[in-house]
Formats: sequence, structure tokens, C-alpha cells
Amino acid sequence: MIDPSLPLIDLHRHLDGAVRLETILDLGRQHRLALPAWDLEGLRPHVQVTGSPEGGGRTPGVMAFIAKFRWMTAILVDLDACRRVAYENVQDAQREGLDYIELRFSPWFMAETHKLDPAGVVAAVVEGAQAGADEFNIKVKLIGIISRTYGPEAGWRELEALLTRREHLVALDLAGDEANWPGNLFVEHFRRGRDAGWDITVHAGESAGPDSIWQALRHLGATRIGHAVTAIQDPALVDYMAEHRIGIESNLTSNVQTFTVPGYASHPARRFLERGLLVTLNTDDPGISAIDLRHEYEIAAPAAGLSPEQTRQAQRNALTVAFLSNAERKELATRIAPIGT
Repeated sequence: MIDPSLPLIDLHRHLDGAVRLETILDLGRQHRLALPAWDLEGLRPHVQVTGSPEGGGRTPGVMAFIAKFRWMTAILVDLDACRRVAYENVQDAQREGLDYIELRFSPWFMAETHKLDPAGVVAAVVEGAQAGADEFNIKVKLIGIISRTYGPEAGWRELEALLTRREHLVALDLAGDEANWPGNLFVEHFRRGRDAGWDITVHAGESAGPDSIWQALRHLGATRIGHAVTAIQDPALVDYMAEHRIGIESNLTSNVQTFTVPGYASHPARRFLERGLLVTLNTDDPGISAIDLRHEYEIAAPAAGLSPEQTRQAQRNALTVAFLSNAERKELATRIAPIGT
């Protein structure tokens, strides 16, 4: 269960994987796109993983899951659409009851379908997220992604686009096809990201083994790991992550839907928490998974064997490893549970 005395935080949410079905239909009509359906229920199976994650509602791997993004990026016809999607992400986070969210995005991935300027996409996302944060009174920070799927040369261009708004981003991430594009191809990209003052989080241990996580930690400078599922295969890695207080951005439902784990009960989050690792619970791509953060706490976490205290610990961990200054962390905690209560 969610502890109302603690902030409710999502640290791993792709804003381009959290597009409303209604927005896809609206922008599809505006721009006369060839959508596969023109009503919510008809569109749903083309965008979302439908059905119970352990009862057939899954995709055969991470890249098949990523293919579900097709219609979410198809409607990003112009920068106004990118701005709108970022704004609606923030509004939806506020409606969901979140107190703080870190939204991540790949400008190259968002720009690709309609050949937008990636730097323009970054500016539009920044503007939309800031407008939402101001209007809905929720704390938001942005994480820029280098999408490894396009290779290291495109990664440099994507990094340059992100750097045009460096002061509006808090961290750099590496996402995409982990199995075929290892982290050692992006070492210099991440050195430059660290030099820009960004924190580092990396998708690792989802489609590749523990070596991918070691790379992210030792060579890319990650202080948080997205997914980290295969860390459980390497006891020395688990010990290292506990000793160095590396944050784990767990995405329980997403990991089941992509067959990263066979089912909730097989997810290593409980064992990580038992070892003292800083596990957090997150939604990943809620528009595709058809979930919200409450689902992860109230349905997925118990199914994964987390006790109520472990679930509360995950909620505390999110505040601990969030990319916030100490002053921001204290302010957020105090706003939820004022001193003296």
C-alpha cells in the first residue's frame, strides 16, 4: 500500500510512452493520419499491452514492447504536439496523485517519424513540462535519453540536441536496444554528459546480463540503474550496488509484460530489498502497460512478494535516490509530512 505520509514519486517514466489514447485520436484526426482505428477500444490493442500480464498480456521481448510506441510517436507531427504530450504527462501525474516525477525522453526517437529538429523537440518538451508544473503545482524534472538503438554517431547528435537545454535537464540516460548496442560504445557521450553537470541513470540488466550493469556503473558513471533485473545473477554486483547505494528503478509490470521475468513472483525486487538495495517502484511506459503508479504499489508489488514494509521502503528509497538537491528533498518530505505531525 501507499504510505500517505511519504511522497509518491515516479523516477522512471517515459513521457513518449505515456501518451493518452484520446490525444492519439485527436491529433490523428487533426493531421489526417492513417490510424489503425478511430475509437478508444479499437485503438487500444494497437497501443497497449492488453490483458493480464501473467495471463497472456505480454509481448515477446523488450523490442516488441518498444514497437508499441509506433502510434504514440506517429502523432508527433510538429513541435506543438511534442509540447502538448509533455504538458499532458504532467497533468496526468498530478491527477494520479504524484508529488514528484522525473520524466525521460529521447528527442531522436520523438523526432524520427516526421523528421523534426531534435533540438526543437527538446525545447518543446521543456516548455510543455514547465507549463504543466506551473499550472498543476507538481514538482517535475526531465531526463534526456540517448537512444542506443540508432548507434553512437546518432547518439552524438542526440546529445548535442539535449545540451541545447542542458540547464533544464537533470540527468542523462541510455535506453533502447541494450542487447545489440552495449554501453561501451557510449563512454565518451556519458563523459560529456557528466561534464555538463548531469546525473546519470542507465537502462541496464533488462535485455542483457550483469556485465551490462557493470559497464553502466564503471564506465558510464551511473548512480541509478533502470530495471537492473539481471543483477541478481551476480552476487558481487548485488554487494557492490548495496555498498555504493546505487538506486534501482524497478518496473514490475513492464518487466513481466516484456518477458524480462516469467512473472511477478520471479521478479528480484523483493530479494534486492532484503539485501538492502535502494529499490524504487515506477511505471516505465504507463500508456503502453495500461497502468498507473498506484497499480504498481497496490497490485504488482504484493504479487511480486513485497511486504507492506518493503513497499513503504521502496517509497522511501525513491525520495533518497531522486535527482534532487538536499534542500529540494527536505522541502518535498516536509510538504508531505510537516514537522510536528
